[in-house]
Amino acid sequence: MGLYSTTYNYAQNHPEDFWSEAAEQLVWQKRWDKVLDDNNSPFTKWFSGGKINTCYNALDVHLAAGRGEQAAIIYDSPVTETKEILSYNDLYERVSAFAGVLVKYGVTYGDRVIIYMPMIPETVIAMLACTRIGAIHSVVFGGFASNELAKRIDDAKPKLIVSSSCGIEPGRVVSYKPLLNGALALAKHQPDKCIIVQRKMEQADLDHQRDIEWFDAHTGSNPVDCVEVSALDPVYILYTSGTTGVPKGVVRPTGGHLVSLKWSMKNIFDVNPGEVYWAASDVGWVVGHSYIVYAPLLHGCTSVLYEGKPVGTPDAGAFWRVISEHKVSCMFTAPTAIRAIKKEDPSGDLIKKYDMSFLRSQFLAGERCDPDTLRWTEKLLKVPVIDHWWQTETGWPIASNCLGLEQLPIKPGSPTCAVPSWNIEVLDSSCKPVKAGEIGAISIKLPLPPGALSTLWQNNQRFIESYMEDYPGYYQTGDAGIIDEDNYLHVMSRTDDIINVAGHRLSTGGIEQVLASHPDVAECAVLGVADNLKGQVPLGLLVLKDGVHKPGQEIVNDVIKLVREEIGPVASFRTAVVVDRLPKTRSGKILRGTIKLIADGEPFDVPATIDDPLILDEIANILSKIGYPG
Repeated sequence: MGLYSTTYNYAQNHPEDFWSEAAEQLVWQKRWDKVLDDNNSPFTKWFSGGKINTCYNALDVHLAAGRGEQAAIIYDSPVTETKEILSYNDLYERVSAFAGVLVKYGVTYGDRVIIYMPMIPETVIAMLACTRIGAIHSVVFGGFASNELAKRIDDAKPKLIVSSSCGIEPGRVVSYKPLLNGALALAKHQPDKCIIVQRKMEQADLDHQRDIEWFDAHTGSNPVDCVEVSALDPVYILYTSGTTGVPKGVVRPTGGHLVSLKWSMKNIFDVNPGEVYWAASDVGWVVGHSYIVYAPLLHGCTSVLYEGKPVGTPDAGAFWRVISEHKVSCMFTAPTAIRAIKKEDPSGDLIKKYDMSFLRSQFLAGERCDPDTLRWTEKLLKVPVIDHWWQTETGWPIASNCLGLEQLPIKPGSPTCAVPSWNIEVLDSSCKPVKAGEIGAISIKLPLPPGALSTLWQNNQRFIESYMEDYPGYYQTGDAGIIDEDNYLHVMSRTDDIINVAGHRLSTGGIEQVLASHPDVAECAVLGVADNLKGQVPLGLLVLKDGVHKPGQEIVNDVIKLVREEIGPVASFRTAVVVDRLPKTRSGKILRGTIKLIADGEPFDVPATIDDPLILDEIANILSKIGYPG
């Protein structure tokens, strides 16, 4: 039995001993009374009675250990041609100072602070400063629409908002202050003050009754020390979209958050203190919270804060330049970023300009990674490429190849097996486990491990209805898939992306896997659309690689034949169209549900998270030309 299996079994059979040992790697002001309290399931409590401070473990402990001069954050912003290195000493001083600013403006333990910011050092500083004084931060992705920001303001009821004059996208400036003003005009709740970082690319007009410029806010304040924080109290609230249009405020308890993230850095990612780790995401998403800010700093690593894109800043070699220049040992990004690079540089020629010798592993998550993308990345980087799976709600990986324990064989299309402490089962509609290889609802047997959400902000009932009601005794992930005969998990699609074609249940993810294997296809999406005869039939959208000159219809015919050969006639896959691009959220997720509504001629709202709303009109026009309502 290998180290992975031994560790997994230990975590399953002795969870309190397992997590107690992991918790010893952190500094506690007061040791916990009870590791696991599950007397009120599903409201599981980890490390009850413990007192611990997030900022202390992310910064202060490293100064005491002699890491003060080590780089904590490398800020690399190709969109502004700016680079800055903040040592642990630098970050400690700036965080302590801004924590004093928060105290000066009346923020106290348990108060909420909304952070509506771009990818700049002040964003990280504001997050850590909140944790230093026991305030609860809620980061909202910079550039979110005013009405969506207003919903979050009314739910979190922040004492203070920290924002910026603008964000920078390739070729354009995104003005944040008018969006913030619009949100405050819509919101019932009003913060006491707004602190605004003025960027040189755009100076915002300030309301001098409410707004204070970042540097001016420091006048008359003093640095403050860390306070004791209950392990059960929230470190942050992070909003995720709800089906009702009202966002769900995921609550992350402090103790479990710290212990799980610290454990994951070595055991999953196999990164050591002092090494450079890069999660190419945004702090507005859970990946940014967990693996740009908290986990790397807790582990004593150097974290890259990147304000740019995988392509266009300046080209499809942008990621390789960052890895080479900053000597990144482990990188984490989304498959959609890799596919964007692959589309513009299908032969991978740009990587030849860079020294990639420091890179030991490439992790991918955020959406299903098709086997073709994984193999292309393996061939290009010549390091293990690890597809892993988790969610905003879980806070850290549910399934992964745990490189720090034991590298298991890689199966393209699978995020490997359950991470120790996650008990994954695939269930049918009657809440019974299905046989190996059969598709069903991927569910997590309770109790959830530390680091997972404990509830939704001030809404325990919605927490139960959203995640616990359909499968009693389990957390419902909303994803569908299979566990194969080797115990490998395959996440195929969202449960609502299982389509029923003439009584046959098919995964859109399985069909996408076939389409993506075509050598000319860069990206694809499959969705089930209404059909009078069969109930639903699959529709494919194809984005071709740059430089492909073959007629689009020829490629469509190819992929229809491929699906027939690999899945069979039962799929009824007869329609695909070539499009220039796919509609996505800013985090890279394809808006399959919205495309389906367009194809079915149903009314839809333009999602607040969409990267480019105009693409929906393009998709509607294309679909209407081939006979869909549009």
